[in-house]
Amino acid sequence: MEATGTDEVEKIKSKFMSAWHNMKYSWVLKTKTYFSRNSPVFLLGKCYHFKTEESGELSTDGSNFDKISTEISGNVEEFRKDFISRIWLTYREEFPQIKGSALTTDCGWGCTLRTGQMLLAQGLMLHFLGRAWVWPEALAMDSCDSESWPSSTVRKLTASFEASLTAERDPRLLARPPARRDWDGTERRNELYHRKIISWFGDSPLAAFGLHQLIEYGKKSGKMAGDWYGPAVVAHILRKAVEEARDPELQGVTVYVAQDCTVYSSDVIDRQCSFVDSGKAGTKAVIILVPVRLGGERTNTDYLEFVKGILSLEYCVGIIGGRPKQSYYFAGFQDDSLIYMDPHYCQSFVDVSIKDFPLESFHCPSPKKMSFKKMDPSCTIGFYCRTVQDFEKASEEITKMLKSSSKEKYPLFTFVKGHSRDYDFASSPLHEENYLFSEDEKKRLKRFSTEEFVLL
Repeated sequence: MEATGTDEVEKIKSKFMSAWHNMKYSWVLKTKTYFSRNSPVFLLGKCYHFKTEESGELSTDGSNFDKISTEISGNVEEFRKDFISRIWLTYREEFPQIKGSALTTDCGWGCTLRTGQMLLAQGLMLHFLGRAWVWPEALAMDSCDSESWPSSTVRKLTASFEASLTAERDPRLLARPPARRDWDGTERRNELYHRKIISWFGDSPLAAFGLHQLIEYGKKSGKMAGDWYGPAVVAHILRKAVEEARDPELQGVTVYVAQDCTVYSSDVIDRQCSFVDSGKAGTKAVIILVPVRLGGERTNTDYLEFVKGILSLEYCVGIIGGRPKQSYYFAGFQDDSLIYMDPHYCQSFVDVSIKDFPLESFHCPSPKKMSFKKMDPSCTIGFYCRTVQDFEKASEEITKMLKSSSKEKYPLFTFVKGHSRDYDFASSPLHEENYLFSEDEKKRLKRFSTEEFVLL
C-alpha cells in the first residue's frame, strides 16, 4: 500500500512538472523566427535563397507571403516544406509507465534523448526516402493553429489530474486527418515508410527506438529514467538500439561511433560488410556519429565555418547539441546563426500502433534560430553513407574540410586508415550480451561525463 501511495505521489509530481515545463517552453512555438532575405539558408545540405531587391527580414511562418514576389515566395515555401518534413520528437506525457519508475513523461530530463532520436530519424529518412522527399501534407499544417498550441497550457495545468484519470487526449491529436488527394504508387510507398519510421520512435516499450527502449540500454551504462543523458552517451545508446533492432527493414543499417574523435575506416567498412559474413548480398548503410567538443568552457568561434560546412553536406544528418542546460537538434544555418528543432515542448502521447495515427505533432511548424556563440561546446555530429564508396568519398571530403578549417595543429576529429586495434585501442564488440559499453568506451565516456549540459 505504501508503494502504491509513493507511485501516486510520483505521478502527481510528474503531472505538475509536465504542466510547468509546458508553460516554461510554450513560447517555443509561439514566437516567430525571421530570416534575412540577403543570405542563403542551408538545411541538411540543401540551400535556399530568399534574395530580393528589398532588404530586410522574412518570416517563414507564411504570414507575409503576399508581401514578397512569387519567386521568393516559392523558395520560402520549398524551405518550409523541407523543414516541416523533418521528424520532430519532443517531450511527451501520459505515455505507458517506464519500467522501474513511476514516470509517464520525460519532461525536464529527456531532451538529449529526443534530439538523438531526431538525428537517427533523419538518417533513416535518408535511407528509406532519400533527401529529396518532402511530406505532401507539410503545408497543410495550419500555422495559425500551431501558434495557438501554447494556449492549451493553462487548460493542461488545471485539468492534468482529470486527464490522467480518464486518459483524455488532446483533441487536436485525435482529429481525423485531412482528406487526401489520390496518391500514386511511389507516394503511397513513401507514406508507408514515413509512418513506419515515426512508429519506430513511438513512446511505448515495443518501439525499437522509443524512449522506453533507449532507457533500457542506458541502464546498462548506469543511467536511469529521469537522469540526464549527454550527446556522447546518447550516441552509444543509439548504436546499441540499432544493433538490437529486430525489424527486417532495419537490418540494412548500422551505426558506428567514433573513438576518441577518430573514425577508423576499416572498422566502419567492416560494419558495412557484415552482411557478407551472414551470407546476404550487398552491404549495409552506416550512420557515423562523432562526439566532439567545440572548445573548452565555451564554444570556440573558430569552429563556426567547419560546423557550417558540415551542415552544408547532404549526407549530414544533423548535430545533437544545444545551449547550456538545453539540448537542440541542429539541422541548418543562416549566416552565423544555427537553425534547430527544439524538443522542449510537452505534447500528449500518440499511440503509433493504431492505423492512420495523427502525424501533425511529429512535424515542427516553424524553425528556430540561435547564435553559434551560444552553442554548448559538447555535441555529436552525424553522417549517413549508403555504400562503402559513399563512405570513402565522404571521408575524403570531410578530411579536406577539417584541414582547411583547422587553424590549430590538430583537427576537430580525424579519419584514419586501418582498425582501432591497429592503434592499440580495444575495439568495442559488435554484440554485447551484458554491457552497453566496453571497458574502453566506459573510460572515454567518463571523460565525456563532465563535458555536457546541466540537468534542468
